[in-house]
Amino acid sequence: MNYHEWLKDVPATITDDPLWNQEAYRLALFAADLAWQDATKLFRDSRTRELAGQLIGAVGSIGANISEGYSRGFPKDRARFYEYALGSARETRTWYFNARHLLGDVVADHRMKLETQIIRLLLSTVPVTRGYSLHEDEVPYTTKPVAGVSTPPPSELETLLAVVPMPEA
Repeated sequence: MNYHEWLKDVPATITDDPLWNQEAYRLALFAADLAWQDATKLFRDSRTRELAGQLIGAVGSIGANISEGYSRGFPKDRARFYEYALGSARETRTWYFNARHLLGDVVADHRMKLETQIIRLLLSTVPVTRGYSLHEDEVPYTTKPVAGVSTPPPSELETLLAVVPMPEA
């Protein structure tokens, strides 16, 4: 399954909502669906059962907080929920880093890069919504290639959405 195949299966009750226009929200839902597959593999190993639960909770929180924030009437209130989503995206990336031993470098690297794309989108959304910038240094996000994992072409997001590795059963 890749992103374009996944889009065909998203029900109209989701896609007809104006929230669907938010790219970070769409990517968060896609990442959550991928995490179900990943967590299933992690849950099968007693060493990573708790990690599986943490992963599902964190990745699900991204889209949930974006949707709750989108529904808030005041910009500062909306931005607060987008910041919660940002924290959950970073937490999810950390859980994937920890899960790399079982999921494999290719899958973990893909998921961490997808989360980084969501983080980038939220980092640009929060200041605009809040009306002032976050207290973070202006450091461009980059990801170093993992040994044995090919570096994606310039359109990294398109590659991440088209080529989606899945954990082995």
